[in-house]
Amino acid sequence: MAISGSAALLPLLNAIDSGKDVALANKEALVMAGPIIVRQARTKKTMIIPVDSEQSAIWQCLDGEDKSKLKNIYLTASGGPFRNAPKKDFKNISVKRVLRHPTWKMGRKISVDSATMMNKGLEVLETMFLFDVGVEKIKVVIHPESIIHSMVEFIDGVVIAQLSATDMRIPIQYALSYPQRLPSGLTSMDFYKLGKLNFEKPQFSRFPCLGLAYRVAREGGAAPCALNAANEVCVEEFLNKRLDFISIPKVIEKVLGKHKNIGNPDLNDILATDSWARQEAQRIIHN
Repeated sequence: MAISGSAALLPLLNAIDSGKDVALANKEALVMAGPIIVRQARTKKTMIIPVDSEQSAIWQCLDGEDKSKLKNIYLTASGGPFRNAPKKDFKNISVKRVLRHPTWKMGRKISVDSATMMNKGLEVLETMFLFDVGVEKIKVVIHPESIIHSMVEFIDGVVIAQLSATDMRIPIQYALSYPQRLPSGLTSMDFYKLGKLNFEKPQFSRFPCLGLAYRVAREGGAAPCALNAANEVCVEEFLNKRLDFISIPKVIEKVLGKHKNIGNPDLNDILATDSWARQEAQRIIHN
């Protein structure tokens, strides 16, 4: 399933309900309604196999491991096109610059999310629900080379990482061939040429969308759904040049400030929250 954004939610639930295993390349559906999706998958005894490179890496690193011995999950992030850009330049960032990612060639929506680091925030929420892990165990680390796709750390201090070339054909193929590993036809990594790998701590002041994602992860309930809906509206408005890049997190934060959370939402609550948050985001932007 490679439907983009919240439009994937109902098709995903229908696929699970019909007893199908799903290779999932969409993160927004899990962000919106993770507990509902995971609960239904368990009831129907179906698998949700992650295609996203970071989630696929975590899934592979945890395969066969005792999850009760897990200490931390490290989600790696490229840092996007503005990792080192002066913060004062953010207010003048154009759509063209945002879509020019330094590592991956991606769709328009995910490219904007990568530039704001909301993409990594959505992955924090996705990881929580997909692997049933508390947000306090999920760390984000900026890794510009994008060679390590994620890591897991266990209580004995051992860290297991999944490394591969920056090519989405690898996690897509493994999701479709699981549990078999098949030849990919891709060039093997050359560690002699690779030289070194770099890691940085993300700056929440530079990328406030990441902080907002951690905030709703702690709040739970329907808050992640409100975040996702507001973000989708903001991204669309930015791509249509009706909203500045720097205003994206500001609008999302205002929507969250007005949101009345529901602690244990059902599907109707999720759909209502999604609709409300979109309307509220539009109202804030137009005002």
